[in-house]
Amino acid sequence: MTILVTGGAGFIGSNFVLDWLAQSDEPVVNLDKLTYAGNPENLVSLSKHPGYLFAHGDIQDATLVDRLLAEHRPRAVVNFAAESHVDRSISGPSAFIQTNVVGTFQLLESVRRYWGKLVDAERTTWRFLHVSTDEVYGSLAPTDDAFSETHRYAPNSPYSASKAASDHLVRAYHHTYGLPVLTTNCSNNYGPYHFPEKLIPLMIVNAQAGKPLPVYGDGQQVRDWLYVKDHCSAIRRVLYKGRMGEVYNIGGWNEKPNLEIVHTVCDLLDELKPRADGKSYRAQITYVADRPGHDRRYAIDARKIEQELGWKPSETFESGIRKTVQWYLENPAWVANVQNGSYREWVAQQYGHGNPVAPAA
Repeated sequence: MTILVTGGAGFIGSNFVLDWLAQSDEPVVNLDKLTYAGNPENLVSLSKHPGYLFAHGDIQDATLVDRLLAEHRPRAVVNFAAESHVDRSISGPSAFIQTNVVGTFQLLESVRRYWGKLVDAERTTWRFLHVSTDEVYGSLAPTDDAFSETHRYAPNSPYSASKAASDHLVRAYHHTYGLPVLTTNCSNNYGPYHFPEKLIPLMIVNAQAGKPLPVYGDGQQVRDWLYVKDHCSAIRRVLYKGRMGEVYNIGGWNEKPNLEIVHTVCDLLDELKPRADGKSYRAQITYVADRPGHDRRYAIDARKIEQELGWKPSETFESGIRKTVQWYLENPAWVANVQNGSYREWVAQQYGHGNPVAPAA
């Protein structure tokens, strides 16, 4: 028995692969294109693991995907492969359409061909799990109910529109071809191995470097925060127990405005690694112009996965964010290595030389 993971060198995917092999002896084949956010260093601890195989490639490469499926005969495919940074989708949407829409289509086609050739016993237990986002639902007003699985899709950025399209493709392949699919829509993740262009890791990295801590607009954009290892445990639960064709929202029950997140990170750094001058890291907070079409609030109603599958997050935000800050403080080499020339070049292009870097959240 084997599973095929796509995008397993990225932030959530690498955490999933690490957790899977720590808890199971079932092998993992990890297919990743290794774009800027796909970092093989995340998985260096598995370099000699007998149950881990890395395949460098694109989910749009049907020949490669067909070969991996034929050779390793996985019982499930877990699809993390995606372009996911909203700011990048605004400045360059083409890559998001190619990976998130065309890539998902090509992957589904390969999977459909493979699944169609399985014998009955294998077909009935086979699974395709598609990992998506709460951003497909659009933006909520302060008093609106949280996103449920039946909430109308209303994506507002090229990124979220591309993920919405991929979700619809997955649903269509289930209803048209009978492909046994599952879809998860998660809230904002945080934790180890997060590329430092997103809100929490960027704040940690910039604070230590003495750089501005950029906050979009008034900083009151609200997100539901989910510790990445809780997300991984939820995906495992959906893979094992989820009903075919169903969607499961995964959230942390932690709605917080961005500014509160930044304050929390600053306060933890004040405690764990104080500034030499004795001042709070909050002094580095800088407000920058809001990004175009910035959604005001996301919130996940995660009752379905709790009631049907018995899953709920283990970490509170307070425990998860402390673990996250400690991880970044303890892994400066990883941070230094991930901040390579291409990352700095993109930062300069996106925000201009000398301007603070504003994160996606």
